[in-house]
Amino acid sequence: MRVLIIASGDLWAGAEVMVYQLACGLAAVTGLELCLVLLNNERLAKELRKIGVEVHIVDESKHSFLAIVRAISRLVAVFSPDVIHSHRYKENLLAWLVTRCMRKVRLISTRHGMPELAGRDIDIPARLRAWLSFRLLSCFFDCTVVVSEEMLQSLVGSYGFTDKGVKVIYNGIYLPETLIQHANIRMTVGSAGRLFPVKDYSLMVEIAKLVVAQSDKVDFVLAGDGPERHMLEEKVRKAGLHGRFKFLGHQDDMDIFYKSLDVYINTSVHEGIPMSVLEAMSYGLPVLVPKVGGFPEIVEEGLSGYLIDDRDPSVFADRCVGLLSDPEKREQMSKAARQRVINHFSREAMATQYYQLYRKLLS
Repeated sequence: MRVLIIASGDLWAGAEVMVYQLACGLAAVTGLELCLVLLNNERLAKELRKIGVEVHIVDESKHSFLAIVRAISRLVAVFSPDVIHSHRYKENLLAWLVTRCMRKVRLISTRHGMPELAGRDIDIPARLRAWLSFRLLSCFFDCTVVVSEEMLQSLVGSYGFTDKGVKVIYNGIYLPETLIQHANIRMTVGSAGRLFPVKDYSLMVEIAKLVVAQSDKVDFVLAGDGPERHMLEEKVRKAGLHGRFKFLGHQDDMDIFYKSLDVYINTSVHEGIPMSVLEAMSYGLPVLVPKVGGFPEIVEEGLSGYLIDDRDPSVFADRCVGLLSDPEKREQMSKAARQRVINHFSREAMATQYYQLYRKLLS
């Protein structure tokens, strides 16, 4: 079986980490030949080369869209894939265009989240792009994979998909060897992601302000970069959180980042199955997340973390302070969080399910 994966590779965010973990899992499958086409020669390409995966770069910053189509068409003609697995809007369109005359090639796309349209009621181009993307997937792709049951219900109920055309496969990650050992003297609460509106890190600043007012033993850190950084830094300054809320910027070594934390927090307006939360849990970090998207499928309330209703900053803050004052509860959550990932979200389990899907479509 020959599988060609098309991805952007411009960032090292959730989708890129998932592609890397999937490639690691598929590379170990006997009888499967894997090739990746990336539109950017960034970290994802470097990480894939380290594990010996065949990678081709068609740089979108140096080629027109038509030139990209031609380049990928040539690669497809040489590799002759049985399956093309694409990610995101542009890559889905490319996969469809280069296989219009190749009926034997099966097309699969993974949706990593729902369109980020919150607060963009008049953004007609964004809504049109989302609608066209869903039409492309529902009409011309053999299967659309989503990363949570909540996303499946949304696609089938609101976007014209059928149950047969959508499948849920949870994201999977590599498991670090050991749990984090907590000092229990101070507590560091952290998060990581793109500093974009959908992540709602303004809520994290509100939570930090409430927690710091109650305790001088809790600090907050935020890893990542993006267009909202200046705005968030200004909010932190106005909240009087100097020295208690730190911006770490982009982090190449996430292992060090997770090991520096005691609790992981996510404040997103919507998420599928975010890789960062799974990674945090794999290190044995209790997680505080809003009760939206795929979070109820990851976090067992009160066992591996807390699901917060209504995005209430005071409830987030109370949970933080409660974990600080109850080290035994934090230790129990730590073990439960890691075990949850081991049981349901390993990269081996994810790769096996994708391989089985490829085989089913080909048969």
